[in-house]
Amino acid sequence: MVDRERKLGEFGFAGDDNVVPFEVGALDVRGRMVQLGPLLDQILARHDYPEPVARLLAEAALVAVLLGTSLKFEGKFILQTRTDGPVDMLVADFSTPKSLRAYARFDADRLAAAVEAGEAAPEKLLGNGVLALTIDQGADMQRYQGIVALDGETLEEAAKTYFRQSEQIPTDIRLSVGKLVLPAAGGSREHWRAGGLLAQFLPKAQERLRMPDLHGGDGDPGQPPHEVADNSWRELVALMATVEHNELLDPSVGSERLLYRLFNEHGVRVFEGTHVEDECSCSRTKIRGILEGFSAEEIEESTEDGVIRVNCEFCSKAYEFKPAEFSAEARSA
Repeated sequence: MVDRERKLGEFGFAGDDNVVPFEVGALDVRGRMVQLGPLLDQILARHDYPEPVARLLAEAALVAVLLGTSLKFEGKFILQTRTDGPVDMLVADFSTPKSLRAYARFDADRLAAAVEAGEAAPEKLLGNGVLALTIDQGADMQRYQGIVALDGETLEEAAKTYFRQSEQIPTDIRLSVGKLVLPAAGGSREHWRAGGLLAQFLPKAQERLRMPDLHGGDGDPGQPPHEVADNSWRELVALMATVEHNELLDPSVGSERLLYRLFNEHGVRVFEGTHVEDECSCSRTKIRGILEGFSAEEIEESTEDGVIRVNCEFCSKAYEFKPAEFSAEARSA
């Protein structure tokens, strides 16, 4: 008996590495959900990061995918952290319509010391610094960049702060990263997985987005500052709080099933999504173009054993060039 092909909206249609846009009309909510599987496994396995670093980079990749797939033009969404912690840089770069690449920089000695001291929580490994979220619309367009502080916050918390401060759109986001153990030849093998859910309150009536009065300070029983005083938004936040981390990761739950669990009482619609792929934008031509801007002295300093070697931080691909390719004679040819 041949299995019937699944259709949009049915459980299991999206599967891994597919972003699922959704809408809950009764709550004026729109959002996106994704479960990253083979894509994430490939990126993290390529670099062989220590587990705490891999988890942080997976969260960064989730945020980049959830926000990058919302772009309606040809361009890039770039997430980058710069902090003073053992993991001092994370970069996740999403190029429309479907290409993701990511890498992390860390101090191995400081990381090992933090793990031994029991300070391996994500916010501890990041430390203090900034999270920059950049939208690049191409060479002829101005970049837009939002920057939020990372002062003992997780990436999930910082992403919420970004939306509150920069976009001024009430937004809730949930991120989860873990490993799935599957049978393999000679035993079993661990596979990385990550799940992310982003929901935004977008009512047509702008007055529904009105913030409450400023908090009166100590003893004020009113709402926390920046919280929208709307019942639909409050219900959304309450529903999002019920999402378990394992639900976001579990391939047997899937994006459509989890969205149904959350919003079936209000009616949830899903739309055709985006399949995200592990693709790097580096190329020999691009790197050559960068080297052509080097001075003769810089070319000489970059040469080792008669060759200029360049490794892409994202995909680990190695490129080799001969110094003669950038001589004065070659430049004028």
